[in-house]
Amino acid sequence: MNNALRITAFAAALAATFGTAYGVGRGVDPLVAAENRPTGQHGGHDGGGEGGAETAGAGHAPGGLQISDGGYTLALETPVVPAGARSEIRFAVKDDSGRKVTAYRREHGKELHFILASTDLTQYRHLHPVRAADGTWSTPVDLPEAGGYRVFADFTPAAGAENLTLGADLAVSGAYRPAALPAPAAVAEVDGYRVTLGGELRAGRAGELRPSISRNGRPVTDLEPYLGAYGHLVALRAGDLAYLHVHPNEGDPGPVVSFTAMAPSAGTYRLFLDFKHQGKVRTAAFTVRAAAPASDAEGHREGGSGAPAGHAH
Repeated sequence: MNNALRITAFAAALAATFGTAYGVGRGVDPLVAAENRPTGQHGGHDGGGEGGAETAGAGHAPGGLQISDGGYTLALETPVVPAGARSEIRFAVKDDSGRKVTAYRREHGKELHFILASTDLTQYRHLHPVRAADGTWSTPVDLPEAGGYRVFADFTPAAGAENLTLGADLAVSGAYRPAALPAPAAVAEVDGYRVTLGGELRAGRAGELRPSISRNGRPVTDLEPYLGAYGHLVALRAGDLAYLHVHPNEGDPGPVVSFTAMAPSAGTYRLFLDFKHQGKVRTAAFTVRAAAPASDAEGHREGGSGAPAGHAH
């Protein structure tokens, strides 16, 4: 979850080839979240609720696949940046009259969340751009690897009721070498933290994912709020980088953070978990697979039994 120079050539070739994430690993595949989402709401920030997940997965396409939706367009003013150098990305959200949007509803402490991922899922960033008075957003970025990237703007305009996630292609110039997607695994390590992913990801049915966090062999029970939550989960689907940003269910500050989620289809997914401890945000990444729903005796589709998240079926 390709660029303004039409580096889409890579994307097709890399549909099945996804790489190690930056830091702990970054790359994602869409989980469709369990949430109580208003009818017509697409992708983006969501709350828990299994019933919502069933509706979201069945009724709406994942977010981030379109540059325009709901009368709004993501206008990327910086379609190309160099690899290995600090630069600035500028963009705006425009309404159907071509005017830059300057009024947003705050979601989890921010007017807009900006996610960036390489098309081979080797790089991932959750950025916090600043908006100028005229509606132009900007954020510094330093990307070590060249190639095709996808950017996602996750926001709710003040004039509208729907949360939207719009996507656009970004090119990072330089020599490009794709990497392979890490094999499914239930454990990720980052900066001395060990994150174990429990539960299962199922296609077509809501399931619970339960990342547990430890350090030096001891459970971490004092996670700090990050953007109003004890954990944030972003998922991108292999192949098209369909996007979903999920928030945790109600719970304590560790060691387990619970998410209810549903995969929109069978396949391989890359999940990014952001968590904050001792004043620093860290990201753990997992490759998981969701199996196709099995048919019951009456011919109805049901979610497969599924293996624990992080393990191949």
